[in-house]
Amino acid sequence: MKTWHEIRAFPLAVRLLLVNQLGVNTGFYLLIPYLATHLGDHLGMSAAVVGVVLGVRNLSQQGLFLLGGSAADRLGARGVIITGCAIRTAGFALFALGDRLPVLLAASVLSGVAGALFNPAVRTYLSQEAGERRAEAFALFNLFATTGALLGPLLGSLLLLVDFRASALTAAGIFALLTVAQALVLPARETAPARTRVLTDWREAAGNRPFLTFALVMTGMFTLENQLYLLLPHGARQATGWDGAAGLVFLVGTLAGLTVQLPLTCALKARGSRARWMAAGLALMALAFVPPAVVAGAGPPPDGPVQAALRALPVLAGALLLHLGIMIAQPFVMEMVPSFGRPGLTGTYFGIFYAVSGIAAALGNTGIGWAMDLAGRAGAGSAAALLPWLSCLLLGLASAYGVARLHRTGTLPDTRQTPTEPVTA
Repeated sequence: MKTWHEIRAFPLAVRLLLVNQLGVNTGFYLLIPYLATHLGDHLGMSAAVVGVVLGVRNLSQQGLFLLGGSAADRLGARGVIITGCAIRTAGFALFALGDRLPVLLAASVLSGVAGALFNPAVRTYLSQEAGERRAEAFALFNLFATTGALLGPLLGSLLLLVDFRASALTAAGIFALLTVAQALVLPARETAPARTRVLTDWREAAGNRPFLTFALVMTGMFTLENQLYLLLPHGARQATGWDGAAGLVFLVGTLAGLTVQLPLTCALKARGSRARWMAAGLALMALAFVPPAVVAGAGPPPDGPVQAALRALPVLAGALLLHLGIMIAQPFVMEMVPSFGRPGLTGTYFGIFYAVSGIAAALGNTGIGWAMDLAGRAGAGSAAALLPWLSCLLLGLASAYGVARLHRTGTLPDTRQTPTEPVTA
């Protein structure tokens, strides 16, 4: 009840952005996780072509985050959010209307460009509207995003009983509704005229060494968070022999978020520095990969539901710890990003932050995937079976140490006030 009371206490714009993120993740995850299967199994495309289609979408999004952030600063976050959702509506509709490669590539580009526009713009608008309650706003944002990431695959699996087109059209419909809702309800905010060129803004942000160091340190958080979709579902299926066990990984996080996300953020905000809790959250995310390692490569499939449930417990414990670590660290990370620079560059800083973290997370996922392949070839019970889990443990601990060191050296800004000049080392 306290969570819903806190939601109502925020301005209308913040509440709409929370619902928007629920819809964004629901629409995205009811379609994209099943796209590769559709392209390969239904359309008969080769694995290489499937990789190209998926890669184009990722490249379009990751490569244009900076442009989306700058557009939010100069044109206003509201218009960029609406434009991004409208473009994704068109992109997802193309997935339903065409099955030729040029059409699919166009759909991938549009959906990627859309994400590059509204992702930094939404966080910019949220940061500006929430004021001193940015940490709480981003905590709720994380909660709504996680809920959408759970609902999307569930809805997508049901729609696939009809066909892939039904999933694509439903996803497009969700983004169309979000576009209309934002255009009608999201308040417009006056944007101050830019006094510098875009390239000057980029050079200012890119020359902010403390910020870039922070962004690089935080790549551990994004890489480990991505294991909710890669390593942990794989571990759950491997431990239990049941494909449905992967869904429990998301269910655990959603239930935890609904019950403790906002109270946890509020309690931590009043106790100790933000950096302390970011480091603690990252350390907890690292330790989350220890329990699943106990049953990694445990051998043949479990004999009966009791043994399957016992094997699932360490994996679910790890999923819970990972979600708790994210809930501790992420709101304070999002709160801190705009504090590195002047208010007029909030979108630019979010754009660079997500571009750096996205590219690094992609590289991290590649490394974790390589470790998973090596573990699979080595076989159950081998020392190599622990490699992907130990890699995540070490990466998370290194990221936690990095944040703690930045804090000790006075590199991190004070998030209780917004600086008028960029922080420099």
